[in-house]
Amino acid sequence: MPSLPRPASSPGARYTARAATTRPRPNHHRTNFAVLSHILTDRDLWLARMLHEHRVLTTHQIARLAYNSLRSAQRRLRTLHQHAVLDSFRPLTATGSAPEHYTLGPAGAALIAAHAGLETASLGWRPSHTGRIAYSPSLGHDLGVNDLLTHLAAHTRTTPTARLSLWLSERSAARRWGDLIRPDAYAHWHDGEHMLPFFLEYDTGSQTLARVEAKLPGYAAFATATATSTRPALLIHTCTQSRDRALRCRLADPAHELGLYVATSSADFTTTNPWGPWWVPLQPGSQRATLTDLAAQWRGLSPASGLESTDADTTLTLPVPPLPPTHRKAGS
Repeated sequence: MPSLPRPASSPGARYTARAATTRPRPNHHRTNFAVLSHILTDRDLWLARMLHEHRVLTTHQIARLAYNSLRSAQRRLRTLHQHAVLDSFRPLTATGSAPEHYTLGPAGAALIAAHAGLETASLGWRPSHTGRIAYSPSLGHDLGVNDLLTHLAAHTRTTPTARLSLWLSERSAARRWGDLIRPDAYAHWHDGEHMLPFFLEYDTGSQTLARVEAKLPGYAAFATATATSTRPALLIHTCTQSRDRALRCRLADPAHELGLYVATSSADFTTTNPWGPWWVPLQPGSQRATLTDLAAQWRGLSPASGLESTDADTTLTLPVPPLPPTHRKAGS
């Protein structure tokens, strides 16, 4: 396969030209559910659903969500790869090496489809699934979104008062609200008595400021589209402080006129702790604040509409918990 333009391994970085290598995996002609039923844990099944929902997660992202160490994550992921529950690739970089990037494998796709009473094809999974993701021009963007949210979720594992109760992918958000808005993610952050429901726009700097501004009326329309208006916050995360300043200058007036709760930050601050005091509301004179501070300041926030389950939902369209089940089999 020819080398295509690909994002650098760090989320939101500039694009560089390079190829990706996929790890060899035994040729499984059909899924042996009898074998899998003996080796898979609830956490493994959760991970398969997470990869169906969020498309690609690196070893480090999976480890921070579900394991106590990177080594134990690597060991289990190799086992799941050997049984074709997962597939993987590793982008080639100009310097250093990228972590393994995991996607849903053929056995994993067949397994979660069977759990939902569906055919594998209805998942949208194809044999070319991993290749399409590995060479997608949006890979860096998608990894950036997932990195931000996995850090948030992982923080709640060690902070009793904090919780990420909901994390919807771009695809799930589009299925619910695509006629009005298409955020890169939607989530519910809790800390003590405070809750911050928010849409995320993950800005890599590839769009013009005018294009970003053009998204705001959709969010304003969403807030008034239902009989009981809903008003989540809008968090815009961008690549650098200079881009952040440019966005703030461009968006402050229209956000105020539209009555939106908007805060911005950049990767210069949020690399490992996006819950920290790095978010600045667009209101004049605002100081950097934590997500919990934003929830306390913005008393008019409420969760998005359209989250209730319906008869049309299956186990694959319902939200996947951001953290795995706590119960694990011995040796897992």
